[in-house]
Parts: sequence; C-alpha cells; structure tokens
Amino acid sequence: MSPSNTAIAIRDVSKVYQIYSRPEDRLKQALFRHRRRYFREFWALRGVSFDIERGSTVGIVGHNGSGKSTLLQIICRTLRPSAGLVEVNGRVSALLELGSGFNPDFSGRENVYLNSAILGLDRAETDRLFDEIAAFADIGPHLDQPTKTYSTGMVMRLAFAVAISVNPDILVVDEALAVGDEAFQRRCMARIEAIKKKGATILFVSHSANQIVELCDRAILLDHGELLYDGPPRRAINFYHRLLYTPADRRGPFRDALLAARRGEAALPDETAAARSQAAEAEADAALEEHYNPGLVPKSTTVYETRGARILDVQVTTQEGRRVNVLVSGRRYTIRYRVKVESDVWGVAVGTRIKTITGVELGGATTQHTDRMLDHIEAGTVLNVTHSFECRLMEGTYFLNTGISAVIDGERQWLNRLVDVAMFMVMPAPGRCSNGPVDFLFDSRAQPVALG
Repeated sequence: MSPSNTAIAIRDVSKVYQIYSRPEDRLKQALFRHRRRYFREFWALRGVSFDIERGSTVGIVGHNGSGKSTLLQIICRTLRPSAGLVEVNGRVSALLELGSGFNPDFSGRENVYLNSAILGLDRAETDRLFDEIAAFADIGPHLDQPTKTYSTGMVMRLAFAVAISVNPDILVVDEALAVGDEAFQRRCMARIEAIKKKGATILFVSHSANQIVELCDRAILLDHGELLYDGPPRRAINFYHRLLYTPADRRGPFRDALLAARRGEAALPDETAAARSQAAEAEADAALEEHYNPGLVPKSTTVYETRGARILDVQVTTQEGRRVNVLVSGRRYTIRYRVKVESDVWGVAVGTRIKTITGVELGGATTQHTDRMLDHIEAGTVLNVTHSFECRLMEGTYFLNTGISAVIDGERQWLNRLVDVAMFMVMPAPGRCSNGPVDFLFDSRAQPVALG
C-alpha cells in the first residue's frame, strides 16, 4: 500500500500507566525515582501496529478494558502514546465521549460554535452548517438552554450532529450509537453510510456484532491491549465471541493461538486441518458449553419496597439444575428463585421478564390470568418459583426482572419487585444466521422457478 493511500498508520504503539496504591507513593516516586519503584504498570496497549486505507471502514472490537478507547484517543491526539509512532492524514472528526468539548454553562447553540471551532471550522462555515446541525440534533427549543440541563440523549444528539457535519476525512466513533432512541440511531447509521459513500475513512467501535458486520470492511480484535486479529468482520466477531464466552480455563490457549497466528508462527485456530475435523468441532462445541461466570453481576439492580414478601436467590439453571449465566442459543433453561411470604396474601401471581442491555423488554412469563395463580398463601410460606424457556435469543447480554403481586383492597399490587436482579449472556449457536436479538426459527428458502 502506498503511503499516499494511507489514512492512519500505527507502528508499535504502546500505552502504559503508572498505578499507585496510595497518594503519598507519587511523592516517594518523585524523590526516589532511580532507587525504588512505588507503582505498578498497567499496559493499556502493547505493541499495536496496523494501517488503515483511505475510504475504508474499520471496526474495533474487544471486551471492556481491551484498549479500544485508548487507541482511539491516541489516533485523535487527545492522548500521547508511551511508545510507537502514529501518522494520521486528513481532518479528523471524533465522537469519543458524550459532550466532550462542551461547556455545560453554554447553550447548545454556543456549544455548536465552540465544538465546530475545535474541529477546525471558522464562523462562516459553522453559520452555513448550523441549520443542518440543528435539524439533525432535533432538540427543539432546548438548543438555546444550557447544556447542563440536557439529558444524556440530548447531549449525544448534539455532539453527533456537529461531528458528522464537518465533512471529515476521518470519522472516529466510539460507542456513541448506544445512546438515543431507535429513530435517532437509524438516522445516525444512514448518515454514516452517506459519509462512507463520499470516501471518508471511518473508525468504528461498537459492541453490536450486527453493526460491525454491516458497516465495516474489516475489523480489528483487541484483548488486554494486544492486537489478536485483523481481517474480515465476521471472522473477527467469531473470535471475539469465542474469547468472550469460552470458560476461563480454556481462554488462554485460544488467545495464545491467535497471537501465534498474528506473528506468523501458526495458522489461525479455525484454519488448521485439525480444526476442520469432527473431533476438533466437538472440542470447540465443548469449549462453548454453557457455564457460570461469577464476574457477570449487574450494577443496575433496583429493589422495590417489600409489602409482605421477599424474592431471594434469582438464578438461571440448566434443565439438570446446574447454575449458569452464559447460555447457548437454542437450548432450554430455567429461571429459578424463592419467595419468602411474610404475611397472609390472596390472589398471588409471580412473573419474570427478559430485557436487552438497552432496556428493551423482549418478553417473559406470569402466572396471572392462569390456573397457576395461588388463591391464598399463609405467612411463613416459602415458594419455589420456576420459569422454563427455550433460549431463542441471539448472542448478547440480557437482564432479568422478577416480581410477585397479590390482590390487596381489591387491586393487584406488587409485594416485591426486582429490576435487573440478574444478567446473563447468550453465545451464538452454530448454523444460525438470524439478525436481531431473537431467533424466530424461520425456515428460509430461495428456489428458482422455471420460466415459460
């Protein structure tokens, strides 16, 4: 590839941070710099190298903490690398953090001009683009209010509208599309497609496999600051999911195999003759067996006030009763929990709901309006509740809501309700090609018909 056709060149880039256990250790380090170390090193990036061709769209995938955002900040020159060289050719428009560059005391209108100036536009250019920016953000009269009064979604709308209106040579987007309603996300995707058709280079970070596959020409997989794979998006997503869902004791060898292939010391794990054999396929299936990850704990749990009952120990199990929170699409599971009833109640119903990471409710189950509703429960009773289901969800992260209700003073009321009480991940099932969060098990065919 000729240098004139290179939009971004990354050469052996590393970023290391000094982590101090106590504030006073910083002073000690300054005083005794060459005699003792009072910090530990954290490598956010280590020896990353790649080129991005002009006009290409490249996705970056990896788990949280893999180095994606650090890499983008270095490319955008808001962060300096500890080692290595970075060459960026062209005007960069970046959407790294919501509202970065916004003054909270300025109005939205004033921040449009401030952000445009940061991106290299003069006053006349911003005047010409202002109506387009305002129309895309679509925040109405709030445009003349201080941005500190904005919701997160409104800030995102305005920041994105400015970033994509400067006709960048290079557009950098870091998970910005995770915020906003469906209509706005669709407008954003359409605008990114339009920018792509104009020949701009796009660097795109997303946890959405569909977005990476649909938008990108290639994808880069980062893990613990190291580049493991650079190639076709579908294969990058496949390796990412295998790293994400494989049990911890099997993750290391797979990661080492990817690194060895990256260094040219071996073939990719799925390209060797052994990987194509039935024995290797069986081993791969075993590696993706459902399991329990103790670190998969929601941080958004909400417990509503109890009124005579408490829901305890919500979990997902296999049909054999083994606790899991990493599931395989297409298999059956059971949501289980106990309810301790603390007072006499009548007309008791229990239920559960499954929702996406963005809060969209996909469905659930309840014993209300069925013959399984309980007429009367005495104080001191413990209920064992089960909801069995076939997992038709596609790969992704999901949350559970649970609740118990009863008829009090002639009205149905909650006795206890837990929101985001548990979370689970779903691994992709081999041979499935559905899009979206749910696999409806369509039988899709295309058959030629003879003419005449």
